[in-house]
Amino acid sequence: MITELGHFALILAFIVAIVQMVVPFVGAQKNWRGWMAVAGPAATTQFLLILFSFAALTWAFVTSDFSLRLVMLNSHTDKPMLYKITGVWGNHEGSMLLWVLILALFGALAAWFGGQLPERLRARVLSVQASVGVAFIAFILFTSNPFWRLEVPPMNGQDLNPLLQDPGLAFHPPFLYIGYVGLSMAFSFAVAALIEGRVDAAWGRWVRPWTLLAWLNLTVGIALGSWWAYYELGWGGFWFWDPVENASFMPWLISAALLHSAIVVEKREALKSWTILLAILAFGFSLIGAFIVRSGVLTSVHAFANDPERGVYLLIITAIFMGGALTLYAARAQAMEAKGVFAMVSREGALVANNILLAVSCFVVFVGTIWPLVAEMIWDRKLSVGPPFFDAAFTPFMVALAVILPIGAMLPWKRAKIGKAVRSLWGVLALSVAVGLLAFTVQTGVSLLAPVGIALGTWVILGAALDFWTRGGRGDVTSRVGRLLRLPRADWGKAVSHAGLGITFIGIAIMLAWKTEDIRVATVGETFVVDAGPLMGRFDVTLVDVREVQGPNFVSTTAEIRMARDGREVATLLPEKRFYPVAQMPTTEAAINNGVFRDLYVVIGDPQVGGGWAVRTYVEPFANWIWAGCIVMALGGVLSLTDRRYRVAAGARRQRTQALGVPAE
Repeated sequence: MITELGHFALILAFIVAIVQMVVPFVGAQKNWRGWMAVAGPAATTQFLLILFSFAALTWAFVTSDFSLRLVMLNSHTDKPMLYKITGVWGNHEGSMLLWVLILALFGALAAWFGGQLPERLRARVLSVQASVGVAFIAFILFTSNPFWRLEVPPMNGQDLNPLLQDPGLAFHPPFLYIGYVGLSMAFSFAVAALIEGRVDAAWGRWVRPWTLLAWLNLTVGIALGSWWAYYELGWGGFWFWDPVENASFMPWLISAALLHSAIVVEKREALKSWTILLAILAFGFSLIGAFIVRSGVLTSVHAFANDPERGVYLLIITAIFMGGALTLYAARAQAMEAKGVFAMVSREGALVANNILLAVSCFVVFVGTIWPLVAEMIWDRKLSVGPPFFDAAFTPFMVALAVILPIGAMLPWKRAKIGKAVRSLWGVLALSVAVGLLAFTVQTGVSLLAPVGIALGTWVILGAALDFWTRGGRGDVTSRVGRLLRLPRADWGKAVSHAGLGITFIGIAIMLAWKTEDIRVATVGETFVVDAGPLMGRFDVTLVDVREVQGPNFVSTTAEIRMARDGREVATLLPEKRFYPVAQMPTTEAAINNGVFRDLYVVIGDPQVGGGWAVRTYVEPFANWIWAGCIVMALGGVLSLTDRRYRVAAGARRQRTQALGVPAE
């Protein structure tokens, strides 16, 4: 009964979404306030209905209701409760229901906290948001119904994909979806602004927190996915330029550009057309990501579905919204007249360079991801675009971004002198180069990757720190610190996020350059040496034992591996090779001894014909700096999001215009 009610609630939500799409839009066009007022209650009602529908599906998973086809295909009675719950979104249908739930939540948040928006703009934003909801709820109801019943329920289910039965991947999709779907608000604001034919500083202020919320959740989601790939897949890497990895990375790059571009709109009322275009493209890449993950046209370990027919529907949805928005943009772009004039050497100029680098790097990732599909369709050739292409084509843009970041942050608005900004950074530059040279002298190889990466990361971190320190003005340390503590939280968030990016640069460069890998066949009781160089040292690795262990819904081959350095035991690690009988699928569970400056990473493989076991050992230097940097970046986003100006500025602006007798619309 609960399942039927959940299905019925989703149908009602579809009807409410249609009402929310049509009535407020007509009201805004006709200036009928009563019709515009429908938007808020409709957005709240739609969210509550979809929330009930999602709760009903979750209940079916928790209670193992195998009369529901989706539960039968993605659950099992022996599965731990955590994975029964996360199994709700560990499949195509459930993940799409989570998608529309988050979409409705963002619409409801705009209704709840958007009271200070101009009435017409608010109505149009919620109407556009509802139109996206109508498309995706229709997609669920007509092609991907999660409430489909089985005529003869089985006694048990087929279990969830074992790769998804992991804490890291359990929470990875919700964060990504908040990021993906959160960009729909920037899209709705952009389309609403195009319909009105007006973009001003207040619009830039309103769109920034929504973009920021999406960006920080994308940051957390990508970091969780990278962390999962690192410890779960057993290959010792953190990123492989997989199509689905790229599908989340492209919106992250564009949303980062949008964040910086919206600052120019807010501060200087410039780059209006470009910012609107970025808002459209950011959500467009989210829709492309949904297509890649669910269509099956590109193979990935992360994919939710392999159904080209449903992929066609997603492609049609993408074409309708992107085509419609870009057509409207072409018709209205000339109305987005920029008021602020600025010199090439200025804060605005640096932000333009930032945007160009991020946008072009996103385009490079897009071409590398889609090219195998294009080549197969046009020339009937099977091509593979892997890490060598991405590393060579993408890295130069990130290097350039790191170089200009501290300089651009020090430039004043409108016009500046580059020499003055660079002079203040001479100390930072000298220290960064010194740190890079130190890394070059202590490394055993001749690769420049680690020294250059360390120097760039240090440059970004120290540059962010210097920029923040100069905002305290002049005077003694006590007075400066006092002024810094009173700075808006957005300034704190900017410094923290930029520092986090520098930390991630350092972690990636060192891990890629100084990583040590040892693959061999070892017998029980055998000890072998892994030489990680003078920085990490030599480790004595002993395969102590290999035994069978029964898990809740799997059988595990567990090895006991002891690692010692200079005769002193460092760690005892228990890598596993699991087999899930229901899914008939093996997984690798790496064992990792985490440290601040290095990870010891071991994997047990299959037994060998001549005796012994395949053992892979990695010494991963500075691996955790990669995810620590992502956490710091996300923390910076949280700090910026709590800035009081986001909550009061729009309302204050509206009150001022009304006090002067000027209509708020």
